[in-house]
Amino acid sequence: MTDDEGKRLITLLADMEEERALALARQMLDAGYDPLRMLEHCRQAMDIVGARYEAEEYFLTELMLAGEMLTEISAMAKPLIIGEGGGTGPAARASIVIGTVKGDLHDIGKNIVTFMLEIAGYRVIDLGVDVPAQRFIEAIRANQPAIVGLSGFLTLAFDSMKDTIEAFRAAGVRDEFKVMIGGGQVDERVCEFTRADAFGRNAVDAVALCNDWTGVRA
Repeated sequence: MTDDEGKRLITLLADMEEERALALARQMLDAGYDPLRMLEHCRQAMDIVGARYEAEEYFLTELMLAGEMLTEISAMAKPLIIGEGGGTGPAARASIVIGTVKGDLHDIGKNIVTFMLEIAGYRVIDLGVDVPAQRFIEAIRANQPAIVGLSGFLTLAFDSMKDTIEAFRAAGVRDEFKVMIGGGQVDERVCEFTRADAFGRNAVDAVALCNDWTGVRA
């Protein structure tokens, strides 16, 4: 259950109260608040931001500000996560190619997943945002990843995820790795629609999936 401070942080982030949100995040972390739990609150806030964007209550400016706020909070939380034992895994467990699919410029959730995977010891090739299928395929052939992660914040990204996975199949590489998807409204139905192997609700789920697929014990 979300605590009172967590609820307040979610509201401040979702309402674009930048100064108050960042000050509260720092205060919570300084008081010993769980940094992973804080990142989960950030994800919940970004879900609200995404819903408001799709309802045309928010626009690109708000998405960019949300991304900036989350980047700052992630920078606060990352050293604490590492200090709690992150990054103690093997130096190079496996390679993972990740990117936000074509047509979507959102990178908030992807960036959190990327740094959590790096902390867990994976070699992550982050392709950025608005990534066409062919660029994924080129990175796959160059890096031989065990896993490919497709991120998408907006519902319009679901078709792009499906098309990207179909492109993998057409290129003859689909059976060489597992595909996980995540972001925004992604759920079991979207996973079935895109024909991905699995979806992660958050960064912790994503790391757990990768550990399971690569045979690593958490």
